[in-house]
Amino acid sequence: MSDVPHPLPDPLVELVAQRFRVLGEPMRIKLMDRLREGAASVGELQEAVGATQQNVSKHLAILHGAGMVSRTKDGNRTVYAIGDPSLFELCEVVYDGVRRQLQQLDELLP
Repeated sequence: MSDVPHPLPDPLVELVAQRFRVLGEPMRIKLMDRLREGAASVGELQEAVGATQQNVSKHLAILHGAGMVSRTKDGNRTVYAIGDPSLFELCEVVYDGVRRQLQQLDELLP
């Protein structure tokens, strides 16, 4: 049984909505997916997702501000890692829901 209060208090609603807004950008999901393989520098992430350094850095700053990634200095480079592994549970729940929806639609089509 979850200990989340119902109805949800407005401040909690806003925090949950903020988390979804952060994850609502496909590039951020790509970055998180790559970091699932292990920590990486901006350059490594840029190469993995095929984006500019500026774009990757912008999205990493947002993910870091939301506590979703952590960052550490390694000499003169910054290395990013997953800061909140529970996000992958959320992605899996969403993936399962999308898969069920697609199966239901497929059953409707001749």
